[in-house]
Amino acid sequence: MMKKENQNLEFVAARLEGLEETIISRLIDRAQFHVNSSVYLAGKSGFSGEPSRSLFEIRMQYQENMDALFGRFCVPEERPFTRNLPSPRRAVILEETGLNILNFDKVNLSSEILTDYFDLITKLCQPSDDGQYGSSVEHDIYALQAIARRIHYGAMYIAECKYSSSTDLLNQLIENNDYNGMMSALTRKDVEDRIITRIREKTIAAQVSINELVRYRIDPEIVVKFYRDTIIPLTKKGEIAYLLNRRRN
Repeated sequence: MMKKENQNLEFVAARLEGLEETIISRLIDRAQFHVNSSVYLAGKSGFSGEPSRSLFEIRMQYQENMDALFGRFCVPEERPFTRNLPSPRRAVILEETGLNILNFDKVNLSSEILTDYFDLITKLCQPSDDGQYGSSVEHDIYALQAIARRIHYGAMYIAECKYSSSTDLLNQLIENNDYNGMMSALTRKDVEDRIITRIREKTIAAQVSINELVRYRIDPEIVVKFYRDTIIPLTKKGEIAYLLNRRRN
């Protein structure tokens, strides 16, 4: 979350850069377990009376129910993967965010994040099954929360910063419902290229000292591709969703 006085693009970019190590670390941790595809299959959870949900879905439901009770989803960038969550049981006092949107879930890309993440797992992890089902879904959730936080934080705060600096242009594009024009206005190819270079370097650096007798080394290009094809595009898609809903609100 961001105080209004810190609402500038440089500060937001620094926050996003700081989340890169977390995402890389979470993905490396998940890759220490095999794909274990059965954890994503309905009726294979090991829970009695759960024929229609997977172990992953059950674990996510329990995690997000608890998070909701503690007020996690009152924070703008913390968008849930689960529907019909309970209301917070504790009083949540948020600092001024500087955002201008009434319903944060108007910028919720969790479903698309999940689809791309499941595809990522088949490339990131060793194939087949190692029986470590509980650990696999636990690390799935840690990784997904970090990825979703990065995407939603970037979507909302970058959009607000860019709106503040290019109000007339973006207002015209919003009025015309010009999706391609908004995408062009929000895209900074040089910044995206720097992010990709940084992700590659950080993923390599994070594995310099690993002992391959006990740790699995991931291919940095898999993380790079996920950033390039999922994290960056979904962030921009979220920026457009924010701008469209900001205007209506």
